[in-house]
Amino acid sequence: MFGSKEDFVLFAVGHMALAYLLAKSSGKLLKITINIPLVFVLSIIPDIDLIFEVLFSIQLHRGPTHSLIFAFLLFIPFFIFFKKKALPYFFSLVSHSILADFFVGGQLQLLWPLSTRELGASQFGIPLVLINDPLNVALEFLLFIGAILVMLKTRDILKFLRSNLSNLLLIIPISTVLLPTFTSYPLQVPALLVLPHLFFLIVFTISVLIVVFKRILL
Repeated sequence: MFGSKEDFVLFAVGHMALAYLLAKSSGKLLKITINIPLVFVLSIIPDIDLIFEVLFSIQLHRGPTHSLIFAFLLFIPFFIFFKKKALPYFFSLVSHSILADFFVGGQLQLLWPLSTRELGASQFGIPLVLINDPLNVALEFLLFIGAILVMLKTRDILKFLRSNLSNLLLIIPISTVLLPTFTSYPLQVPALLVLPHLFFLIVFTISVLIVVFKRILL
């Protein structure tokens, strides 16, 4: 028996940490320097369907924006012009569905528009995991720790303190860590994940303010 809609919304911290680790490792193999703010945005952009649900009061979550086919079609122009350089970003986008939501909650329209059938790991004999399941919360926390350790080791963390215009992209993930933490929308953040949410919120906010003051106001 499936849970409510809130059971199928993975926390932004898990999505961003997973996408960063995947993009960083694939970028290293391909000898590509990744744009971290863009990776973070792509990792959470499939959940834009939650906004449409609020605006139009229709059930859309885990529909077309979570489709692997739609993601591939969307990236065709980028594969043509940027070739292998687009791969880490493609992996960041599809990680949201195939490596995260597929195992947590399921009910994804992975094959849209060819099929609207909802798929998930539970249909393949893997036990269903819900968003607030201790296993999922622990895994998201470990992903966060892993991502921070890699950022510190590679000094990627310092990129948030530079006045790169691309850091303005962090305005988008700011909302995804701000809303759940302080308004419990679209769901309440478990105690173990409050600190990771606050960490990202503070770092992203500082990063955006640096760009605003150094590149825009001055």
